[in-house]
Amino acid sequence: MSSKAYRSTRSSENQSLSFEDVVMTGLANDGGLFVPSKIPKLPDTFLEEWKDFSFNELAFNILRLYIEESEISNSELKDLVTRSYSTFRTPEVTPIKKIDDDVYLLELFHGPTYAFKDVALQFVGNLFEFFLNRRNSKKAAGEPKDIITVVGATSGDTGSAAIYGLRGKKDVSVFILYPTGRISPIQEEQMTTVEDANVHTLSVKGTFDDCQDIVKQIFGDKEFNEKYHVGAVNSINWARILAQQTYYFYSYFQLRKQLARNSDKVRYVVPSGNFGDILAGYYAKEMGLPVDKLIIATNENDILDRFLKSGRYEKKSGDDGAVKATHSPAMDILISSNFERLLWYLARDIAAKGDDNKAGSTLNDWMKQLKETGSVTIPDEVVKHARITFDSERVNNEDTVKTIRQVYTTSSDDYVLDPHTAVGVATTYRFIAKDDKADSIKYISLSTAHPAKFSDVVSQALDSVEGYTDFIPEDLKQLRNKEKRIKLIDEASLEKVKNAIISELNF
Repeated sequence: MSSKAYRSTRSSENQSLSFEDVVMTGLANDGGLFVPSKIPKLPDTFLEEWKDFSFNELAFNILRLYIEESEISNSELKDLVTRSYSTFRTPEVTPIKKIDDDVYLLELFHGPTYAFKDVALQFVGNLFEFFLNRRNSKKAAGEPKDIITVVGATSGDTGSAAIYGLRGKKDVSVFILYPTGRISPIQEEQMTTVEDANVHTLSVKGTFDDCQDIVKQIFGDKEFNEKYHVGAVNSINWARILAQQTYYFYSYFQLRKQLARNSDKVRYVVPSGNFGDILAGYYAKEMGLPVDKLIIATNENDILDRFLKSGRYEKKSGDDGAVKATHSPAMDILISSNFERLLWYLARDIAAKGDDNKAGSTLNDWMKQLKETGSVTIPDEVVKHARITFDSERVNNEDTVKTIRQVYTTSSDDYVLDPHTAVGVATTYRFIAKDDKADSIKYISLSTAHPAKFSDVVSQALDSVEGYTDFIPEDLKQLRNKEKRIKLIDEASLEKVKNAIISELNF
């Protein structure tokens, strides 16, 4: 079995899937997510040899550890990386910025849609096109071409980033579901004003979890899947998690350069909804990047914070069990899909004593219980193992607004946070306050979106501050004048969404 082979989290049988298999399939047919059962280790000399690498050079070297050269050659992989990050507004791609002596922001919003998801989805879009072109180039004249129908759900930024990564791609159609009225106006404008014929937006009356459930059901529909060649663009697609690992390495080396020393411990604080962003950090740490801790920052939809504190993974959020609408809507999620990947490793390492197949069986039992009852209690020894790497905090709307105001009024350059980033920074300050070793620890808090995408919340925090003026990039302002292309789905119905997809594809 190849050291770069993949398997489903829910399988109890030996599996050895290729990188192309998992990228183009997205979700396993048993409902599980694809993972590399063996996480590669970094070269012993990487701290010295990689420290001056550009973002693109780091991306190539990290990706190479997970992808066989027989699948994508060195020259092809370098070309994919170059094309994917040529769309960013800074050559650094993901720069870090110091906001006080202990806190640095990792700015992930310099891509075409001003959100962190561009880092992965520009790469994923190019991967889809690369694999399809290669498959179709081998077909005889008149033989039906391979296509892919990408179906994804978004709580805000995934949709626009996916659309901008896939717009105009040959043999690719993309359908994005989003909850009506539960994303910001700019996020909706970014998605619905794209004119490319292969782009389709479906506004679904319901929550993000409803949209995500429909997408998972579509992947579970074998007949529909086979006919329309459904592919995943949500963070259930392994390629997204893989691509996001690069900025952990890049920020780590950039911080060391700014500090001009290697003695401080580094902790990452990550605003978390679907758990994909921080999961990339987990892989980086497991590979050998010297990260002291990964800290989950949640809003009031706090399933991850509750899990780490209680060991109970439970869907219920508010008194009525419904998702709460908060100032950080991309995190308004009750079930964090990518958390399943972490649970598989925890099950394998602790509950299954290193047995991959037993881990799949154990994980499958946990997921069935979650689906049937809305909650599952994970064994204490598994939760304790998770706490070695992870910690967490919950931040409410009031503290989100306070943090935006605090950073703006105390930073030397009037720095403006978006509300998701503010959840991370508020969490960071709480950890600094309670840590008696704070002087030897540096925090990198992930800044996941440009504040202009959530201008209503930013204005609520800063309109009363003397000297503050609204700032929205000109290209985002221009979206207001463009015609929107939206198909409304009046209930969270699998059949209605499938019918809409079939109608738009016009097969």
